[in-house]
Amino acid sequence: MKRLIVNADDFGRHELINRAVERAFNTGCLRSATLMAGGIAFNDAAQLAKRLTGLGVGIHFTLANGNPVLPPNEIPSLVTEEGIFYADYIQFLKRYLSGKVALAEVKSELAAQLNKISRAGLSLTHVDSHQHLHHVPGITEVVLDLATSAGIRSMRVANARLFDGELDSLGKFVGRLGLSSLAKVAARKARKRHIAAPEHFAGIVAGESVTETFMLKLIENLRGGTTEVMLHPGTDNQTLCGFCQWNHDFEAELAAVTSPKVLSALADKNISAVNFGGLSHDA
Repeated sequence: MKRLIVNADDFGRHELINRAVERAFNTGCLRSATLMAGGIAFNDAAQLAKRLTGLGVGIHFTLANGNPVLPPNEIPSLVTEEGIFYADYIQFLKRYLSGKVALAEVKSELAAQLNKISRAGLSLTHVDSHQHLHHVPGITEVVLDLATSAGIRSMRVANARLFDGELDSLGKFVGRLGLSSLAKVAARKARKRHIAAPEHFAGIVAGESVTETFMLKLIENLRGGTTEVMLHPGTDNQTLCGFCQWNHDFEAELAAVTSPKVLSALADKNISAVNFGGLSHDA
């Protein structure tokens, strides 16, 4: 059996992302999204998730490039003088690896993010993280502890193929190789805790967009089991690129997962579009 999880990250970060999730669910093959508890459009996303029966919602744990849930004075090692997270995973990791990040604060902040979503009345299908920081040793254990305590039984493992997308710089090559190595270790830790993950991951992890062409090629060569595709859809590139400070083609990703050609290819190949809720949890 071949199954495809198309997951929208950053749900709740902006209303234009929420609208894209809604459209991709109603007219496309998206059946999963991960909610950013500190997003400015969190309440809108939570209400939307309750209306979209069949949308699996996970938590998009955030430690960089976003807003904390706890007051900044409770997590001083995680935030800048402005009270927000550091700009990206590179800045976070430099601080983390030099001992400037307190793991106790990481646990408190991630627990607060999880509690906020639980208080909104949502049952979560899985965990992942913004910029893949849940794969970092030490943080992986915190995330698995929280997931186990909350009864969440699935997790993203971003073990992307090295040659998915463009490899036009040494930095991209090293980044993918490093993430793949960390993902393999995180997967082993998850299995020991009976937390499941899709067998395959097909999101492009270096910032490029998932396109219609990418989706059609993926479907044509889809491997057995379950494959997750990570993407960041949106309805207005100009607004979202400025807001997120990221030169990303949000509209192209929305178009890819609502493409009639893609939907037809899934039907022709008898591939089911699903969410994380149906994964096997065998060790």
